[in-house]
Amino acid sequence: MLSPKQVSWLKGAIFVLALVPLLRMAYLTVTGQLVDPLEFITRGTGDWTLYFLCITLAVTPLRRLSGWNWLVKLRRMLGLYTFFYGLLHFTTFLWFDHFFDVQEMWKDVLKRPFITVGFIAFVLLIPLALTSTNGMIKRLGGKRWQWLHRLIYVIAPLAILHFWWMKAGKHNFTQPILFGSIVGILLLTRVWWAIRK
Repeated sequence: MLSPKQVSWLKGAIFVLALVPLLRMAYLTVTGQLVDPLEFITRGTGDWTLYFLCITLAVTPLRRLSGWNWLVKLRRMLGLYTFFYGLLHFTTFLWFDHFFDVQEMWKDVLKRPFITVGFIAFVLLIPLALTSTNGMIKRLGGKRWQWLHRLIYVIAPLAILHFWWMKAGKHNFTQPILFGSIVGILLLTRVWWAIRK
């Protein structure tokens, strides 16, 4: 069992480490070490959105299996990093692909299914990020807040579907299967516990 001070130190360390992927992308881009920096940033921000999504979903099962209740104190920050990298991923799409032409972006969203589901997943993340504060929990009430944040169980499969369709064009299903399996296990454990309860 970690003390509050140790948890605080751990949160600080995770906060800094979670920025390392972004700093690495920026460094490689600025120093000209990438053949296609736009592709690298787009893929990198998308991958890290999925990484943090899986890590966030893993908090509750790990807490229940290990008895480490202090893990709950990390979940909010991990969820916000999911949104942060998702926002960067969306921004690269809007900026690099469409140069902030919203009309052209909408055409792309409606035209290509993998972008459609990715866009829906990102939009659903927004209310979760906006209601992540203690003040919003009090305003909404615990039950309504919990129901709202169950949107993550819709967002996760949509994110996997977005990734799957994106990789399907290159017939590369290794990563989508891996991510899909992880998310599937993390969601099925919740179903199992709900049935037992």
